[in-house]
Formats: sequence, C-alpha cells, structure tokens
Amino acid sequence: MENPSLPSDHSYESEITRRKKPITDKDSVDEKSVNLGKKVDRMRKMILGIGFWVQGMRCFPWLGVSFFLKDGLKLDPSTLQILQVSANLPMVAKPFYGILSDSFYIFGQHRLPYIAIGAFLQALSWLAVAFVPTSSSSFFLITVYLLLGNLGASIVEVANDAIVAETGKQSSSSLKKPQASSGELQSFVWMASSIGGMLGNLLAGVAIDSISPQTMFLLFGVLLSIQFVISVSIHESSIDLPKTSSNTGIKRQLSELLVALKNPEISYSIAWFAASYAIIPALTGTMFFYQTQYLKIENSVLGISKVIGQVTMLLWGVIYNKRLKSVPPRKIIAAIQVTMAVSMVSDVLFVKGIYHNMGIPDSVYVAIFSGFIEVLCFFKILPFMILTAQLCPKGCEGSIMAFLMSAIALAFIVSGYLGVVLSSYVGVTADDFSGLPQGLLIQAAFTLLPLYWSSCIPDDANIKSKRKEN
Repeated sequence: MENPSLPSDHSYESEITRRKKPITDKDSVDEKSVNLGKKVDRMRKMILGIGFWVQGMRCFPWLGVSFFLKDGLKLDPSTLQILQVSANLPMVAKPFYGILSDSFYIFGQHRLPYIAIGAFLQALSWLAVAFVPTSSSSFFLITVYLLLGNLGASIVEVANDAIVAETGKQSSSSLKKPQASSGELQSFVWMASSIGGMLGNLLAGVAIDSISPQTMFLLFGVLLSIQFVISVSIHESSIDLPKTSSNTGIKRQLSELLVALKNPEISYSIAWFAASYAIIPALTGTMFFYQTQYLKIENSVLGISKVIGQVTMLLWGVIYNKRLKSVPPRKIIAAIQVTMAVSMVSDVLFVKGIYHNMGIPDSVYVAIFSGFIEVLCFFKILPFMILTAQLCPKGCEGSIMAFLMSAIALAFIVSGYLGVVLSSYVGVTADDFSGLPQGLLIQAAFTLLPLYWSSCIPDDANIKSKRKEN
C-alpha cells in the first residue's frame, strides 16, 4: 500500500525538478559571476601592480643620474639639485593629461593607451641617455632627455591613479562597505611601488660600483620597453573600467574639474597638502654631496639606505591598511609632519658628529636612519590619496587625482628651489658644509608651520558625511 505521507513517483520527481532547477541555474550564474569578477580583479591588479612596480623601479636609473651628474658632468650641489628639480616640470601638467585621458578614447580605451604612450616616451628617453657618450653630454641635453622621461612617467602615473580611483570607488559602491573596502586598492599599489623601489635601490647600490650609469639607463629602458609591449597587448575591457561617454571634450571635462575644485573640502585640502611640501626647503643635493664627497660614504651604503627607506614605505602601506584606515586623515598627516621635523633635528645631531661620538658609525646612520628620513615625507601621501578618492566626484577621477599629483610635483619643485636658496644663504658649497646644521634647523622650523592650518583637511565627520551624500 502506498504511503500517503510520500508523494507519488511522478509528483516526487516533479517536486525535485521544481526545487532543483532554479537553484542550479542561480548557482551557475553566481559561480560564473564570481569567477568573472575574480578574473577581472586579477587582471586589474596585474596591470596596476606592473605599472606601479615599474614606476617604483625608477629609483634604479635615478641613483645613476646623481653620480653621472656629479662625477661625469662635474656639477656642483646647487646645479645638480636645480637640474633634478627642473626635470620634474612635466609633472606639473598632470591635470592636462588627466583631462585628456578622461575625455578622449584611443581605439575605444582611455587608460591603457596612455600607459603605453608614457612607457614608450620613458623608454625612448632612457635609451637615448644610455647611448650618448659622456664626452658629448651637456647640461642642456641631459635636461631635455630627463624632461622627456618624466613626461612619460607623469602620463603613466595619471592613468594608473585614475584606474585606482575609478575601480576603488566602484568596488566600494558595489560592496556597500566603504569603511572596509576603502583604501584596499590604494594600499596594494602603494606596496607594489614600494617593492619596486626597494628592489630598484638594492640593485642600484650594487650596480653603481660594477657597471656604468649608462648601462643602468639601458637596462631600465629595456624594462620600460617590456611594459610598453604588455600595455598594448591587453584590452581595457579586461579590467572592467566604468564606462563613460567618450569624446566628452576638454571644455566639459575642465568645467567638471573646476566645479569639483569649488568644493572647499577638496580645494582647501589640496592647497594645504601642496603647501606643506612647498614651504620646506629641500636639501637633498646638499646631503648627497655631504655623504659622498665629505664623509666618503660608499655607494653600496647609499643603496642599502634607499632600500631600507623603501622597506619602511612598504611596511607603512601594510600597517596603514591593517591598523590606521579608521584613524582620521588629519590626525595621521599631522603626526607625520611632526615626525618629519624631529627627523631633521636628528640630522643636525648627525652632521655635528654627536652620533659619531656616541659610537654610531656614519655609515650606519646613513644606511638605517637616512633612508627612513628620506621617505618619511611620502608617508602622508597614502592617507591623503585615499581621502581625495573618497571626496572625488564621479566622472572626473583622473582629472582630480592628476591635479593633486601635479600640485605635489609643483610643491616639490618649489621646495627644491628654496633648498638651493637656503644652501646659498647658510654658505654651503661642495667643499664647505659648516652651515649645514643651521640649514637643517631652519628646514625643521618650516616643517612645523603647516600644522597651524591643518584644519583645512576634513575630519572624520566630514568624510562620513560626504560618503552618505555619494
């Protein structure tokens, strides 16, 4: 006798089919979506990882540039710093590159083609420097090549920063967990750049004693050529960038940029951030000559110093991503600014020989502490970039991020020129560094000044309010 509690064979089979079919279809769709999302995420991270890693590797040829200018062209500290600072002038035009990439598509793409163009210009620049004989080199010719290289680098950085801003906001919006997802991609590319810088400085410290600077330029030119090939072989659709209307026009994009900059939270923050760099006279050229010409620090030690600096930047990216994302940006940036001033006072003690008298060799201080001090000023860029990405209106991410980076580049240029003026004021030359402690104390004093206007940076409440509006 048939059990009434069980359906008949036909009804039981129908019930199983009815229940199972929609679940199977849904699971299949979900699985495909998840797999597709993972594939897109891997491709996106590969492109950004390579891009930021190569940009981090730029320190490899630039260490060679410093020695090439000092030993090859026989430049003095002020002239060397002026050339290196002036070579950054293309970075100031980053908003223009951002507007171009936001407005004009190349073969239906508006980010990867610009990365390819920038990689090509850099490769052309470094390969040209590599094959020019030292006897035929001149201050003007090297400046032109370095300007061309930094033009390409700035175009690549704009495109990479725009991808990070677009996809970071896209991920945050889709997950609906701004606090958890915000800054994850920024931290990833920060670490990729730090790893590139760490490896570049390590290799540069070894290479500078065994091969010529021109060979270093050649090797980096080959690396950029590989990046160019990778960029042109991948289509932008594989990284699922947000679609915007192409051919929007420069006027419209510029108008959107100006509208965004009318937001006080954005304009005041960027103005303060740029001023916090510009107001500090940089003494990088002077310290380079002091360490190599006066203290006779070995080139390998300088390489180790820069590696340690990059390691600390990498650790900073990890620590910030794990522990400090919830801390208000204003508090973090102000703390970094104070630490910068303290580190400059530490350099005063170093130059005066106090650490040496305490039994700490000059080479140890340069290797460990100088590397950290050199990169400390870059620590505040990570929290500020995340803040800017959160406040940035949709559709002009490339323009806003480019404007921010150009403001930072201009600030560094002003800082470099002020450093030349300060070196002259305290009487520092290639052979006389007696005025260097005084210059470092003045530098530390100017570093503390921006703290009086740190209220220009939005606090945590402002950021949360802005997130709700978006």
